[in-house]
Amino acid sequence: NAGFNAESRLWSNAAGGGGILDVGCYAVSFSRLIAGAMSGQPFLNPTSVTGAGELHPQTGVDVVAAATLKFANGLVAQVATSVGLSQDNSARIYGSTGMIVVPSPWIPPSEGEPAKFFLHKDGKVEEISVATDKNLYGLEADAVARALELGEREVSAMSVADTLGNMAALDAWRASIGLLYEAEKPENFLHTHARRPLAKRADANIPTGVIPHLAKPVSRLIMGCDNTVTMPHSAAVWDDYFSRGGNTFDTAYVYGGGLQERLLGQWIKNRGIREEISVIVKGAHTPFCTPEYLTEQLHESLGRLQTPYADIYMLHRDNLEVPIGEFVEVLNEHVKAGRIKAFGGSNWTLPRVAAANRYAARKGLQGFSVVSNNFSLARMVDPVWAGCIAASDKDSRRWLKKNQLPLLAWSSQARGFFTDRAAPDKREDEQLVRCWYSEDNFARRDRAIALAKKKGTTPIAIAAAYVLAQPFPTFALIGPRIVSETVSSLACLGVTLTPKETAWLNLERERL
Repeated sequence: NAGFNAESRLWSNAAGGGGILDVGCYAVSFSRLIAGAMSGQPFLNPTSVTGAGELHPQTGVDVVAAATLKFANGLVAQVATSVGLSQDNSARIYGSTGMIVVPSPWIPPSEGEPAKFFLHKDGKVEEISVATDKNLYGLEADAVARALELGEREVSAMSVADTLGNMAALDAWRASIGLLYEAEKPENFLHTHARRPLAKRADANIPTGVIPHLAKPVSRLIMGCDNTVTMPHSAAVWDDYFSRGGNTFDTAYVYGGGLQERLLGQWIKNRGIREEISVIVKGAHTPFCTPEYLTEQLHESLGRLQTPYADIYMLHRDNLEVPIGEFVEVLNEHVKAGRIKAFGGSNWTLPRVAAANRYAARKGLQGFSVVSNNFSLARMVDPVWAGCIAASDKDSRRWLKKNQLPLLAWSSQARGFFTDRAAPDKREDEQLVRCWYSEDNFARRDRAIALAKKKGTTPIAIAAAYVLAQPFPTFALIGPRIVSETVSSLACLGVTLTPKETAWLNLERERL
């Protein structure tokens, strides 16, 4: 407990004050370590974090906060912290036959003094001491020094994954009580996490392609912006993608109720890079797929994105009850008004796209420049979402090759099917099972694994390389949630597949 002092780091919004980040981190880490021990793992991340708390009316930091953490193995942990109250600083672990009490889990004893905890069982209390002649803070410093000396990037006692898991749980706790620091607000997040100007890396290597009617080049790996909900998280992923040479971002009117468009627009404004990048906007999703809703949603999307135009605009779905000419006409009106440069359809059948372009040719208008359907090495067995259309079949590939219409492939890596998340006996991910599990797809997966081993890469890199190796223009949409997922997606750029290899991967040849 510390009396209120607006200048103190404990109460300062600018310094990340409050109890959750000051000492709540220890209680959360303790809980995750105990949960991990129960499952024979170094740690376990909670499946849910439900919190309650009080924010200071002047500085907005948490005065007192509590949370319940639930874990997949059944453990339930309750944690509490405060900078405004005196609280019990012990930890208790309850079991079916007893209880362990750790009187002082956060403050190590003096050098040479034992750490004590107590086992309560069968009406008796057993004192257990753990002694070391080392200073506990010194042990931490020595572990870091050894790792640095060996050139290691983490300390096994607290890995990067453990650290990130703890931070994610703290973020969930803060979100549950509405604690957002001023520096985290989208309009205030003006810097990169490294506090350096945003710039291309020396090894930036994401290749680009050409989209008709668009002067800017388009990255062949396109950043999908549909899964981040805070600016610090979004900026970390988007800054990294841009620094690696990426320049194209895909979003939609329906994503997050507009949150993703607002975050992306603010990030672009904060970084001052609008003319260096291309933005793909999708709208008019079912049941609002009409020319009137298209116009209404386009205006709203541009407002959220804080930009006067979309580089590429795509109808998110088709509506067969609307004559094709009505869509082509209204899209051309927006082209003439400067609101869009190129346009196309997402989850449109190729015959319908062809009809749109025939109409445009007859009328002397601009036609569809792109189509965005599912395309991956694994065939989509069941639509991921209602109304989804794939272009992985032989007839679609033949049409795309003949017409050379660029394809923006969503779920280009089959949503994790080519990682260790998938196997015939792994059924936990219901969507993965429903949409991608089939005998043919597992045969493709086996071949991707075999070819990856031969080429010294990963199966998911082989799967992404397959998309980019087609005899028609392809652009793969990726949706990384963390930087390491971007890095793994980019591994495909180092993979070259021959036509024989792509045919073999797709079960069109028996042998390489």
